[in-house]
Amino acid sequence: MVVREKYEQELTRVQQRLVDLCELAIHAFDRSVDGLLQKDVEKAWVLIDQDRFINRLEQHIQDDVLLLIAKQQPVATDLRRVMVIVKAASEMERIGDYAVNIAKETIRLGETELMLPIEKIDRMRGLAVKMLRDMLQLFITENLLEAKVLAEMDDQIDALYGEALTELLEATHTQTGAESQLQQLSFVCKYIERAADHATNLAESLFYLVKGKHYAFD
Repeated sequence: MVVREKYEQELTRVQQRLVDLCELAIHAFDRSVDGLLQKDVEKAWVLIDQDRFINRLEQHIQDDVLLLIAKQQPVATDLRRVMVIVKAASEMERIGDYAVNIAKETIRLGETELMLPIEKIDRMRGLAVKMLRDMLQLFITENLLEAKVLAEMDDQIDALYGEALTELLEATHTQTGAESQLQQLSFVCKYIERAADHATNLAESLFYLVKGKHYAFD
């Protein structure tokens, strides 16, 4: 087998591991919000336990890329590609962390009735998950034009984030005992908003991969 064919095979394996990592992290993130809305403490504990698989897979990707660089010494576009893989893996590992953080808030809240409005939390989650899943597909196809359009969805989530915080604050003035939930649910909103930011970061990494230049989608 020639050197180039060996490199392509190893690169394909690493790229598939990245796809697997993305799918695991997005699924965990989506389920974590489900667990919160359903007050499912058991599901929250399972998600926290399963995070080790996401962390381990991200570490495998880093190790594979270091070995690939050492053995094949890629340059130009090839080097950009493997470095973008490492960055994307790090971004998605953070998504897994947000899933864990939301699960921990679910455990803290327990089965206590959520007195604060949660509709916007659910809407934010839906948009963030769509951004992440769609961005993964665009990352695979290297569709730069659609990635730019998708990144603009982050503005919608930012707006919902602001509205959610306002509603949370207003609820503390109208519902007795709601103050104890304000901090926990505001944290959840922040984790969702940050997850969307990481989807935008993936779009910026894709731009760098395709164009060889840094660009901020803001």
